Amino acid sequence: MTPSTHEQDQATHGTRRRLRACPECDWVSALPPLSPGDKACCPRCGHTLAQRHFRPAERSLALALSSLMALAIALSFDFVRFEFSGIGNSIDLIETVTTMISFDHSLVAICVVLAIIVLPTLYLCGVIWLQIGLLQRNPLPASRQIARSLVHLHPWMMADVFVIGALVALIKVGGLADITIGISFWAFCFYAALLLLTMQSIDSDWLWFSLAPEPLAPADTQTGTTAAPQGLGGCTTCGLINRLDSRGHGRCRRCSEPLHDRLPNSLQRTWALVFAATVLYIPANVYPIMTTTYLGNSDSSNIIGGVVELWHGGSIPVAVIIFIASILVPVGKLIALVWLCLAARRGNTNHSFVRTRLYRVVEFIGRWSMVDIFVVSILVALIRAGALMSITPGPAALAFASVVIVTMLAAFTFDPRLLWQESPALEEPSHA
Repeated sequence: MTPSTHEQDQATHGTRRRLRACPECDWVSALPPLSPGDKACCPRCGHTLAQRHFRPAERSLALALSSLMALAIALSFDFVRFEFSGIGNSIDLIETVTTMISFDHSLVAICVVLAIIVLPTLYLCGVIWLQIGLLQRNPLPASRQIARSLVHLHPWMMADVFVIGALVALIKVGGLADITIGISFWAFCFYAALLLLTMQSIDSDWLWFSLAPEPLAPADTQTGTTAAPQGLGGCTTCGLINRLDSRGHGRCRRCSEPLHDRLPNSLQRTWALVFAATVLYIPANVYPIMTTTYLGNSDSSNIIGGVVELWHGGSIPVAVIIFIASILVPVGKLIALVWLCLAARRGNTNHSFVRTRLYRVVEFIGRWSMVDIFVVSILVALIRAGALMSITPGPAALAFASVVIVTMLAAFTFDPRLLWQESPALEEPSHA
């Protein structure tokens, strides 16, 4: 994509107000005035640079408070109950974590509780803290540090994925036992929806401008070209353009986020994480992810076996969901990251726009593979009737959770700006 006439005019006049360097392609552009409902996108790659909301502080505060209230209800009542041959069991939300610990799967339990309760709670409390200060027109202490933290917490909150996992688990056992959905289940669904709305309501551009007025861009900053050749770098947290040192490193003047013209050793780190995820994916599929005991007979199943069993059992939609989330997404993500690394290494920019869109997909879909882990944690806690009917977690659970986390880290360490770099990425900085 080519820069607009507005950008060329901005470059001609050398304006230094409201400039942004796109975090995905490094293109420097000037933000136009924005009204509620408007958004500004990079003219080169289409990445959203800023999006304005109506009454952002009031909106985010109301959604965050509602989310915490829904979570409190979800933690206070029964989540779901099952009954089989006169034997029943009901669980609350926390038992999906504590039961995994009782089966010596503490690391998996930690991942579950962090993703659905702890990190979202910290995020929502941070939003409330920030918006109260902004409504009073007097930011509360540590507001800048909290605003920085919100950006880093965003990808690791998976309440919406847990809802899908819960639905899959209930469908999976619905034909074998009587299932009763508790108040906590519906409250958690509202909580997951409100959490998503809260994240979408954050107007980062307005937030940072309200916390700390935006200083002018460095002198001689030119729009309509990339930032790195000018010795500049855009902050991925608050958006401010900053001058970098001779090694291409620096720190944001507004939020203190570390800056790099290109992420140090981006390809090497991505290759290492892709290799680690590939190695972990083998035991994740070879070993059983859970063992089901039914009328005294035990049957261990791995991920692929579980998909086949669901398909033959008539639960075709559930089988498709598990196949996509647990097999297609991890394998596709690994293949896509390998292709992106090879493309960045060659330095061919002919299809940079398409590759950047692929990178966005890879970054977005990674967390959805946690569906299978959430299904296991729910079933293990719920189905506990001894030799009559019970489910225990298998060794593949930890391996598969590790695959999800490592592939997400691989996507984060890959620098999409390398896809727009005409010279081969062998020249990327190697300084830590």
